[in-house]
Amino acid sequence: MSTLKKYKKMENALFVRFSARMASAFSSVAAFFRRVGVAGKQKLTIMFIPHTEKNIFNLQISFFALGGIVLALGLVVFSSIFFTLRFTDTARRLQDRSSDLKTSQADLDAIRDQTSHLMTAARRFEAALSGTLARIGSKPATPEDATQAGDLASFFETGDSGSGSIREIGDIKKVSDYLESSVDPLNQLGSLIANQSAVLTEIPNIWPIKGGIGHISMYYGQNENPFTGQWYIHKGIDISTYRTGDPIVGTADGKVVYVGYDASYGNNIIIQHSHGFFTRYGHMLSFRVYKGQKVQQGQVIGFLGATGLVTGPHVHYEVHLGTSVIDPLRFLNIRAAAATPVSAAGGADGVGLSTGKNN
Repeated sequence: MSTLKKYKKMENALFVRFSARMASAFSSVAAFFRRVGVAGKQKLTIMFIPHTEKNIFNLQISFFALGGIVLALGLVVFSSIFFTLRFTDTARRLQDRSSDLKTSQADLDAIRDQTSHLMTAARRFEAALSGTLARIGSKPATPEDATQAGDLASFFETGDSGSGSIREIGDIKKVSDYLESSVDPLNQLGSLIANQSAVLTEIPNIWPIKGGIGHISMYYGQNENPFTGQWYIHKGIDISTYRTGDPIVGTADGKVVYVGYDASYGNNIIIQHSHGFFTRYGHMLSFRVYKGQKVQQGQVIGFLGATGLVTGPHVHYEVHLGTSVIDPLRFLNIRAAAATPVSAAGGADGVGLSTGKNN
């Protein structure tokens, strides 16, 4: 119990001491503010003495009032500096925006120029496409279809499209719609070209000697037999290069149906093509294909020789359609991209000027 009482006394003593110190601190603070109040209430006299005989003007002001005036002047100066800086920053930003606006205006003018060029190109494209579709038999678009499908005719008159960038945006959208509507006709045109290309590879229409070399030494039709001197019907054309070993190519896609030797044709090949065509290549030196093999147009099938009944090295080339024999020259100029053979005698169209005869 004595220990507890001892702690109680110590606690009371500490509390009394703390309370005394707090009271002293409050007294000191109060005394400070009282001194500040007394000092602030003291007045300061400002005298204005004119250099004339006028009365002297006295101005009495307390330190509190003087401090308020100084504070107000400081706030005014600070506000002036702050708003001046803000104005300078705003002016700089406005100048930057003005520069950006000029750049945007220049870009917009460039876009307008490009839009004008685009419309000009679109007009040419529309005319070319319409002409091409008309040539292949495609139905041209009507004015009603043009309005619905975005045909260029719907925006060639742009007077009511608005002004400025809105007009350009409308023009570009109409061009885009027209191009979208042109996808199907272009796909049809591409399919037609692809089909025509496939047909051209299925018809024997290229020069049978690789590189387009050689000349025709005997034409199709009535000719004099070099061995008997009698007139007879020559069923093909003879093409000579004056040497053996030149590559012979298939003149169309097809399937090899015969590879063999004949007393008249020598080593010869027959190829079956689409649409009822057959081609024969005679007097060959050797073969490079076998029976049943599928060959492509322009593929080497053998080499020029002098086998069989001949007077010199050449290839005898025949074209059959069903049971009829056809002059091969009727097909040699079908494809514009076919090689133009140059004859050893100076011919430039696949028809040489040589007068020599080979069977």
